[in-house]
Amino acid sequence: MRSPEHIILSRTDSIGDVMLTLPMAGLLKHRMPGVRITFIGRRYTLPVLRCCAHVDEAIALEELIDVGDDAAPHRLRKLKADAIVHVFPRREVASWARHAEIPVRIGTSHRWWHWLTCNHRVPFSRRRSELHEAQLNIKLLDPFGISEPVTTDELARFSGFVAPQPDEAVRGLLEPGRAHVILHPLSQGSAVEWGLDRFRELIALLDPGRYRIIITGTRAEAEVYRKELGGVGPHVVDAGGKLSLDQLITLIGASDALVAASTGPLHIAAACGIKAIGLYSPQPPIHPGRWGPIGAGARALVAQGQGPKGDPQAHIHAITAAMVREALER
Repeated sequence: MRSPEHIILSRTDSIGDVMLTLPMAGLLKHRMPGVRITFIGRRYTLPVLRCCAHVDEAIALEELIDVGDDAAPHRLRKLKADAIVHVFPRREVASWARHAEIPVRIGTSHRWWHWLTCNHRVPFSRRRSELHEAQLNIKLLDPFGISEPVTTDELARFSGFVAPQPDEAVRGLLEPGRAHVILHPLSQGSAVEWGLDRFRELIALLDPGRYRIIITGTRAEAEVYRKELGGVGPHVVDAGGKLSLDQLITLIGASDALVAASTGPLHIAAACGIKAIGLYSPQPPIHPGRWGPIGAGARALVAQGQGPKGDPQAHIHAITAAMVREALER
């Protein structure tokens, strides 16, 4: 295959999934110097994409949906892309790319519509694989001749993610001289959660003279967690529902650590290079070998003695607050 000059990556699901796709863009830039990368993602993930040095242009899926099935292919054709990689398979995007006559269209062989819309189909199964999600993404680059194994440590170095400098609102949450720890207790249902009682125990274990704890979440999540975590100490700041995604990214980049289940903020923290402490069940396919944070300061916790069978909620709840404190202080 002729080396492409412009590649579209399409990943239209959640923030965490997008974060684990960014190393794919970095690896392409490394192997194909000068290649242009356009990323199609959900509108709410665009602030994440703007922080990636390897993404030259980001397009919201909703923008293409709004113009309709007749105009969306024309919008893609105007990009003059040489290839598109359907990292997250979406039928309408695959159809638009075919009608846009993008020369190289890559997707997994396990989606039947890719047999009608893609001219390169890579045979692999995410569900049964032992590889990390970021490594599985790289399998889709096989048609470009990129097929050798890549470790998660190598992929972490390809993320190209840089958080912006704090604005006035974020600076107001920071206190010089203390270690800033973000607790992100809920996940909007995207992950099995640790439990608010465990987060309350963790707060009680962290020295108020050493730590400034910032609790984050959406406005709806804050209404839930405040019933358990409200008024737990003068060293705790509640930022739930008060930050845009841009500001949350900035806050994460300016902090020392973040504790969460397998959520977008956890993967943002890992890419920022701070301590990203993830709370996981060993049960496939949600175990850390598949979805753990990748980065220099990332660590996935699983309670000792927990096998891959049983209740994932019980698995994660078995992680003690003392284990998390040890990971923070290590």
